[in-house]
Amino acid sequence: MAGFSEYANHDAVGLAKLIRDGEVSAEEVLEAAIARSEAVNPQINAVVHRMYDEARAAIAAGLPDGPFKGVPYMLKDLGYFYKDVPTTAGSRMFADFVPDHDSTITTRLKAAGLVIMAKTNTPEFGAAGTTEPQLHGPTRNPWNLEHSAGGSSGGAAAAVAAGVLPMAHATDGGGSIRIPAAQCGLFGLKPTRGRNPAGPDQGEGNAGLSVGHCVSRTVRDTAALLDATQGPEAGAPYVAPPPERPFIDEVGRDPGRLRIAYVTTALDGSAIDPECVKATEATAALCAELGHAVEPAMPDLDVAAIRNCWRVIISVGLWNTLALRGAALGREPAPDDVEAVTWALANEGKARSGVEYVRAVQTMHAIGRQFAAFLESYDLLLSTTMAKPPIPLGAMDMTNPDLDDYYERQLMDEIPFTPLANETGGPAMSVPLHWTDDGLPVGVHFGGRFGEDGLLLRLAAQLEEARPWIDRRPKVWAG
Repeated sequence: MAGFSEYANHDAVGLAKLIRDGEVSAEEVLEAAIARSEAVNPQINAVVHRMYDEARAAIAAGLPDGPFKGVPYMLKDLGYFYKDVPTTAGSRMFADFVPDHDSTITTRLKAAGLVIMAKTNTPEFGAAGTTEPQLHGPTRNPWNLEHSAGGSSGGAAAAVAAGVLPMAHATDGGGSIRIPAAQCGLFGLKPTRGRNPAGPDQGEGNAGLSVGHCVSRTVRDTAALLDATQGPEAGAPYVAPPPERPFIDEVGRDPGRLRIAYVTTALDGSAIDPECVKATEATAALCAELGHAVEPAMPDLDVAAIRNCWRVIISVGLWNTLALRGAALGREPAPDDVEAVTWALANEGKARSGVEYVRAVQTMHAIGRQFAAFLESYDLLLSTTMAKPPIPLGAMDMTNPDLDDYYERQLMDEIPFTPLANETGGPAMSVPLHWTDDGLPVGVHFGGRFGEDGLLLRLAAQLEEARPWIDRRPKVWAG
């Protein structure tokens, strides 16, 4: 590929240094990213809205002198706005919605010097562990095009995994950073609740379930970006505990001898795929080799309550979204506006009482206290990220009219681990440490104590050094 031929050899921190040192220009880096996006997007369908003109204009106008000055970036097409650029949330109901302002996170990304060049694909309202919206079509996994790239940040993960750019924006309300990271062989950290801003349009996402950050190819990119975006905004209902030091300084710092519990079943004791067991056991052995104290231990949690309170909170929030959009359009929401699962889940939310919603939030907080008690004996809980390796496209079907079947059998049975961290509010991460014999990635998952994002980054960097993944390339690779 013509142009900046060494582009793919660098992560975002590395690209920023090249630009800062004058070895390559921001224009050259952007054009390399655009060329790579155009080369692979017809195969993976990661990008749903090109912003190339806006990106070129931002460079021409002069970029802020931030830590990522000139590095290309993509924004997920859900929940966070870029002024005058469509935000569809993967839904026909929002197909023509264009915000008139930037979200706070967008403002911070721009201030960091990032050049936002596209919006990435997401399932409708992020309500799936796969990215297959009817509006934009399915995102395909670069490791195997017949398999899912995960969700709901599947477009972001596919673009990064395919080498289009080193990191991309992602959000997580039940695992939507960690699931696609696991499915696409990337690193994905869900920060502590309140670590990154959600405003100005909301104070929190889904009672605090939802947070945003990124998926990346290296741990240091995730850490450096968190330094650039984290911190309270005016009017935030709560904030995360301040970090002890810059997150980038956690990378390479000795994590000490950690106490790590691990599980090789789902949290209710049910079986998971043998490849996921293999990934967990191999990672537990690696952690032991690195000097950590590792032992099997299962937290005492009400898994049915975890599933139910997530369903209540998400369904009520979903109906509120449809009702507000309907009011803006001057009419009531209708079944044809959205996909079948969305309509069923939203109407379930409409029928919920205020008491049910409050009890769900109280239950969520009780689960947080229960898990915090478990983490008095351990520093981290290790599991696999998913119950299976990447699933085939179509296996999780949002056109399924049976909501109970979709929610319990298709969704929650696939993601038995990730929602826990959304309910507790603590940080959690998926680390790409295992691949199946046929070349599909399997992420391993660590969940930690509220506010201890730095501890996870220290361990992640140690694992990255011990079992590097940066040179692994999927079948679909730009350039």
